[in-house]
Amino acid sequence: MMRNKELKIYTVVIVALMTAVVLLCLRENVRLGIAVFFLTLLAVAAAMLLQGWRYRRLKRMADMLDRILSGDFSLDIGETDEGELNILKSKIYKVTVMLSEQAQLLKKDKLLLADAMSDISHQLKTPLTSMLMMAELLEDDTLPKERRAEFLGRLHTQLERLQWLVSSLLKLSRLDAGAVEFQKRTVALTELADKALEPLRIPAELKKQRIDLTGMTGAAACIDPQWTTEAVINILKNCLEHTPEGGTLSLGTEDNPIYTALVIRDTGTGIDREDLPHIFERFYKGKNSSPDSVGIGLAMAKEIIGKQGGEITVKSTPGEGTEFKVKFYRLMTV
Repeated sequence: MMRNKELKIYTVVIVALMTAVVLLCLRENVRLGIAVFFLTLLAVAAAMLLQGWRYRRLKRMADMLDRILSGDFSLDIGETDEGELNILKSKIYKVTVMLSEQAQLLKKDKLLLADAMSDISHQLKTPLTSMLMMAELLEDDTLPKERRAEFLGRLHTQLERLQWLVSSLLKLSRLDAGAVEFQKRTVALTELADKALEPLRIPAELKKQRIDLTGMTGAAACIDPQWTTEAVINILKNCLEHTPEGGTLSLGTEDNPIYTALVIRDTGTGIDREDLPHIFERFYKGKNSSPDSVGIGLAMAKEIIGKQGGEITVKSTPGEGTEFKVKFYRLMTV
């Protein structure tokens, strides 16, 4: 304790004052001087005991900070009485709780990142392996022209799939990093639906799928048209992939005092009850997923809509179809 410079100065000052007071009292009266000497001695002893108690408490707090720095966040605040030291101890405890929560979040983020990297590696490995095999086959000069054209077509398809996968992963990473600034404006849901359907009309015609827009009204929402179109395309694409030839995809709107919604229904295979809670999870592939499914389209759609304060809900009956409802709450509406 006496290694503390402040305590040394404090002790020297107290002893000096005590000596001066005792000497003055002795000059006036010996008995008074002796009495004052013992009283000041008791006062100094009490002051030293108090300083020692405070020093020990400060040392315990310093030990707490050392434990925190070493990564041990299992501290108990213990005393909750009033006083400067207890206030300081309470602040240390609050900082400990905050650091503990941040450490847990960081650990969770690291695990999620490791899982995501593993999933991404797997998703990239599949088309790359397929393309390498087809490239080797195409090197064979004796390969018939028909087979060569078939392999070239497959290679082109895999390249498109790989390009879409990399593009989607980049968009997801931007959303996760908070690097996307949504440029919101009032957009009619009919305009949103038309833009989202544009790249999907030809594939739908090839499968003889009917697109019904009779349920669309003049409802509008304050959204980022580009990013929201991306989200709706992913939902529509999912619906068309799970709708057989001759099936129907219908779009409509719902408008009430709470939200404006784009409602998308299909007459497809539906979603299994066990898969329903997980369809918006990244890289999740349900029982009815197509072999080429990656499992990030719906995850990205949810992320885009959620970042704008909206919500996507889904209802499905296996064998009858699925309904997606993209809600834009009134807080978003101008």
